[in-house]
Amino acid sequence: MKGIVEQRAVDLAVYIIENKTTVREAAKNFGISKSTVHIDVSQRLKRLNPSLYYEVRKILDFNKAERHIRGGMATK
Repeated sequence: MKGIVEQRAVDLAVYIIENKTTVREAAKNFGISKSTVHIDVSQRLKRLNPSLYYEVRKILDFNKAERHIRGGMATK
């Protein structure tokens, strides 16, 4: 059972990197919660595959820096 969770973390990371997507969009695509995506790509992935983790981290940091702009666009 443990291998499934670890594989999901890698799959989520690859999906986020390839599509430059947000945690929310990845969660919707995989049918899991945002919290699960966040735990998978921030905690599990760091332990499993550090180089992949840092690539995902760059995208997540960019999304975090840009979120105030996206929020304003949604309420316009």
